[in-house]
Amino acid sequence: MNATPADRAATFEAPDDVDAINRIYRDKRWSDGLPIVPPTAARVERMLQATRRKRDEVIASVAPGFGAATVERIAINAVLAGCDPECLPVLIAATAAVADPAFNLQGIQATTNPVAVWLVINGPLARQLQVNAGFNCIGQGAWANATLGRAMRLILQNIGGALPGEMDRATHGQPGKYSFCCAENEDNHPWQPLHVERGFAATESTVTVVGAEGTMNMNTHAKTADELARVIAETMVHPPSNEYVHGGEPWFILGTEHAEIFRREGWDKPRVKRELWQRSKMAVKHLSFNEIERARASRTPELGPLSEDTLLPISPRPEDIQLIVAGGPGTHSVYVPCFGNTRAVTCRIED
Repeated sequence: MNATPADRAATFEAPDDVDAINRIYRDKRWSDGLPIVPPTAARVERMLQATRRKRDEVIASVAPGFGAATVERIAINAVLAGCDPECLPVLIAATAAVADPAFNLQGIQATTNPVAVWLVINGPLARQLQVNAGFNCIGQGAWANATLGRAMRLILQNIGGALPGEMDRATHGQPGKYSFCCAENEDNHPWQPLHVERGFAATESTVTVVGAEGTMNMNTHAKTADELARVIAETMVHPPSNEYVHGGEPWFILGTEHAEIFRREGWDKPRVKRELWQRSKMAVKHLSFNEIERARASRTPELGPLSEDTLLPISPRPEDIQLIVAGGPGTHSVYVPCFGNTRAVTCRIED
């Protein structure tokens, strides 16, 4: 097996100078463009102490280069990103999750689309690691959020081989490709949190990987569930969308104030999903000619023959719309359109 950047970084001898080491990593494209923490043998060993797994255990084969993601290679990238050792089990689980065929990592890594991998952490470990679920939860300021998201990107690049302009063909990319990670606000939640909805116990810790195109802020002072659902659904409708062409899995980060509106009027999560799914249908004629042909190739088995007046649902089923609750107080929620040809995967975090 050819040595990956992570292997070479593990054995590379460099002067004991942070600036010189960072220049080496920059020149060899082993970083994400930001300064790195040198992955010395001592730092990697300290990181490995956070798991009971053997260092040479292969967790996954990471597309598109299909490098073998051993526990040690994951640990090296965790050190590069500045992670605390306690974060390593999260990254091991996330690496297994992105390799699940349902996630379509090959497509995500090699597309011209600006898709990033978003990590959502649930359960007791999210609190233990202090993963931010409140104010500015997908912004800067929280060490765990920033380093976990960054480490995931370095794993995708250094083990998976997705270097920008080479196997990573993103036309523009997006800031989420540096780091995209948050927790769910399980302490201020009107429904079951994400991991419980997905079949895990509330006492278990999980990481969910999402193929996210980006974020759109929704600032609305709507005060009824019906009005709130309407304005959110109208936000979802946009013709240049992979999700309408292929049938996607749109995500929402509901602010606690908006979630409370739904709770107060007795709307459970399935009803919110049904309302958004029904209200966000878009006529085929709004797509460009080429997108209409792509939609016919992709969605005819699901919807039957498509005319210009056929109403396209954004996802095959209402259940495909995904909701988490996070963020600080305020009349804001976030729409997270997704790649279309991907489905989120949730894995249990284990030592």
